[in-house]
Amino acid sequence: MNEIKEIEIPLLEATNENLKGYGYLIDNYDESNIEIVTWPKQGWREIDEGTGNEGGITQGSFEVWWDDKILYGKNNAVQHKSEYEIDGKYILGYSSLSQDESKKNVPYVPPKKIYMWHANYHPDGGQLFFPTQNKPFISPLALPGDDIKPEDFKAFYFDGKKGLYIHPDIWHEGVFSINKKSSFKGKQGKVHARVSIDFKKEFNKYIYFKTELPG
Repeated sequence: MNEIKEIEIPLLEATNENLKGYGYLIDNYDESNIEIVTWPKQGWREIDEGTGNEGGITQGSFEVWWDDKILYGKNNAVQHKSEYEIDGKYILGYSSLSQDESKKNVPYVPPKKIYMWHANYHPDGGQLFFPTQNKPFISPLALPGDDIKPEDFKAFYFDGKKGLYIHPDIWHEGVFSINKKSSFKGKQGKVHARVSIDFKKEFNKYIYFKTELPG
């Protein structure tokens, strides 16, 4: 079996300039709107105006926590089951790919880098993550397109003072906490269509990013 490769992606400061095309920073959760994509037409006839986009939005907390070297997430804004969930929670990433069992149940230490195995996008609407505890977080993103490669991703570092809004079709994987536990207010399209990629299955690779900005 071929050895799984580890691909480092750049870590950038989250500014509106750096986020251009992906989304933008959010100052106020309650005043933020979510883009809803109109249902695609099947032929040459147009969708009637005011229809095909009435599903609305859904809101709920997005919880993120570390358990040993695994980062879990739970999106309380949506209710669904898929092969990417375990007991209603996602595995977002890992602080290490080592199988060393002796490092289990040790005191939490913020990871120097985080490994990511999966990403997804929502064709039906945008998504918003707003920190409730002013704690730093990281979000790996890539521009739209199904012919995506691990090397197309960039990670963005947020200081926790503002939230993140991402446009429809933007590849992402929730939010990655540097602290042991973080909570976010979440808002997104209620249809919650999701297209996924498994880097390990498709490319025999993991993405990873450092948790401290260079310099």
